[in-house]
Amino acid sequence: MEKILDRFLRYVAVDTQSDPDSESQPSSSRQLDLLKMLRDELAAMGIQAELDEYGYVMAVIPSNCGKDVPVVGFIAHVDTSPDASGKDIRPQIITDYDGKDIRLNERLSLKVDEFPELLQYKGQTIITTDGTTLLGADDKAGVAEIMDAALYMTEHPEFRHGEIRIAFTPDEEIGRGTVKFDVKRFGAEYGYTMDGGAIGELEYENFNAAAAEVHIQGRNIHPGYAKGKMLNSILIGMELNAMLPIEQRPEYTEGYEGFLHITGFNGTVEESTFSYIIRDHDMELFRQKQDMLRRCVEFINAKYGEGTATVEIRQQYYNMRKEVEPHYHIIEKAVKAMEMEGITPHIQPIRGGTDGANLSFMGMPCPNIFAGGHNFHGKLEFVPLESMEKASKVILNIISLFAQD
Repeated sequence: MEKILDRFLRYVAVDTQSDPDSESQPSSSRQLDLLKMLRDELAAMGIQAELDEYGYVMAVIPSNCGKDVPVVGFIAHVDTSPDASGKDIRPQIITDYDGKDIRLNERLSLKVDEFPELLQYKGQTIITTDGTTLLGADDKAGVAEIMDAALYMTEHPEFRHGEIRIAFTPDEEIGRGTVKFDVKRFGAEYGYTMDGGAIGELEYENFNAAAAEVHIQGRNIHPGYAKGKMLNSILIGMELNAMLPIEQRPEYTEGYEGFLHITGFNGTVEESTFSYIIRDHDMELFRQKQDMLRRCVEFINAKYGEGTATVEIRQQYYNMRKEVEPHYHIIEKAVKAMEMEGITPHIQPIRGGTDGANLSFMGMPCPNIFAGGHNFHGKLEFVPLESMEKASKVILNIISLFAQD
């Protein structure tokens, strides 16, 4: 049986960065390189798998338990975040971690005083970046864990299970992971995304999410003759941004607190674009944040003239709690599956979102389980090997618990 570490390293070697500026599905053709690999690996295990035109791999493992058991699905995404390069990833493997700072390269280190959670992995094997790219544990750790569990089932026919569905999706990182996902064709009554963070995480609440783009139309006049005439779109956009409450920036929030986060800027004196994401677990507070941004635009227009500022807000996903909570037994099974491995479950709200949020609203309740990684989307990303191994066992335990009912 192939070790999960070898599988994970093979997957992170494939550049699968999604592209928010692309309108294709999937957004980048390079994601198909890994999706085709996964389809072929599943087929080599004897598992029926298909890759459709939209970049979804769907596979089925028939039941062998001889009774009516709910069909359960496990989902992970193959794309990596556009926030940092996912090309030419060179993982570093630290065995028997000694509890000290981990030097990534000449400039970057994982420092224990900044990331004290490192200490809980003392003595374990930690996989890091070399400080030039992200690692891709989000969510190739989840992919590797599902594939590891699938291989176990094919090599151990004595393991009793109901019908199992597997899906690998593109474009989760840009909020389009389920746009073309056919829940009916997938055929699972319940699902679990393997896309959480540290070992023990279990989540069935997530942010309500929207993306906003503010456009500022300035007026460019030769600076030597600009008095009373020039409108510098960069400065006007900065003025608008300064009107947003500082305490609602992500670096000042935690738990159930939402935020308004500026994610990008592109502009000249003549015109500028400011990009934001808006997040809150509470729907009313979520709407208030959107209204606040609209009022800031109205103020700018009142001050500088109508049409100076415009805003487009696009809804991305919503809190899945009300869709999952009526089926709480699937949370209870995940809790028990972790406890069977000596893991203390940490049920908490996701300060983000997963494919499972949209899938829950599409008719398949789908909580999120840890994949084991830390510091996603950046060069300080890492994942303990033992957390991935435990996650694979949790998958098998969930499957076994459904078969026992």
